[in-house]
Amino acid sequence: MPVEDMNEATFMNLGRWLMENTSDKELTVLMAQLGLACKATSRACAKAGIAGLFGLAGEVNSTGDDQKKLDVLSDEIFVSALINSGACAVLVSEERDEAIIVPKEKAGRFCVAFDPLDGSSNIDCNVSTGTIFAVYEKLPESHLNDPTEADIMRTGNDIVVAGYCMYGAATELVLCFKALGHVHRFALDPSLGEFIHTHSNVQFPANGGKKIYSCNEGNAPHWDEPILNSVQYFKDNGYSARYVGSMVSDVHRTILYGGVYIYPADKKSPKGKLRVLYEGFPMALIVETAGGIGSTGMFNGKIQRMLDLVPSNIHDRCPVILGSPRDVEVVLNMYKS
Repeated sequence: MPVEDMNEATFMNLGRWLMENTSDKELTVLMAQLGLACKATSRACAKAGIAGLFGLAGEVNSTGDDQKKLDVLSDEIFVSALINSGACAVLVSEERDEAIIVPKEKAGRFCVAFDPLDGSSNIDCNVSTGTIFAVYEKLPESHLNDPTEADIMRTGNDIVVAGYCMYGAATELVLCFKALGHVHRFALDPSLGEFIHTHSNVQFPANGGKKIYSCNEGNAPHWDEPILNSVQYFKDNGYSARYVGSMVSDVHRTILYGGVYIYPADKKSPKGKLRVLYEGFPMALIVETAGGIGSTGMFNGKIQRMLDLVPSNIHDRCPVILGSPRDVEVVLNMYKS
């Protein structure tokens, strides 16, 4: 059957997949709203040049980055979708200094931390960007009290759903429901306006896959010796360098092709550059579920599993090392030695 003749009923779309794979109605509604926000952001990215959305908005976000016009728009899209889902109690966005406590009349059981437009510095030159998010359930005691930041200031082990959406040549949504123990891929069919389920149980390639290392070597003068030695090892052993500068794109490639993604702490950023709650945690859960390793490397005096970190504030940062066991172990062994 020609693709153009296929209709929605032929495919497993996101809504149908959610209803068949989770018995939690409130979580299903929340994920459907996240999917809707991703579709709206994908459309905004695709029309950015025509709609005059390139360039800076003239503000600085909560973590000190210059805000692009699309940063502001995508943040508004996600906040509106999540508040009006009726399923959320607390929201944390990279673009906002403080957590959003959802009004009681619209509040639900879940808390969501998200980066509405990761890699937005690339948007003006039409390079892939993305959204990253992590969903938590409120603490049990919060069912009796008003929700607070404490409901989301937890380790990554408490995440219920992690995911990202990549806006590139195609728009792709990747979801990891912790209870299901698998990573799933959905592709947006523009003709249907639906995310279609395309891959189940996504795993890193056997034996580590392609030999690829991904990092910003422009920061090399500020790195510690184990990171420098690791990158030199990769170069000496036939690895290729691939770096987009959008975490979603680089991690997506790493999961599908193999290799390692490194954004370490350095002299300029002693705690690292990437944020724990809405970048490090969700990506680490997805990578681990797909058979990889998510580590901080040496951080606060010891090598740590990223998901075990306890964030000290909603915009806390950490070093990030994600990838196949073959390649992440190279970096960790450099620290151990």
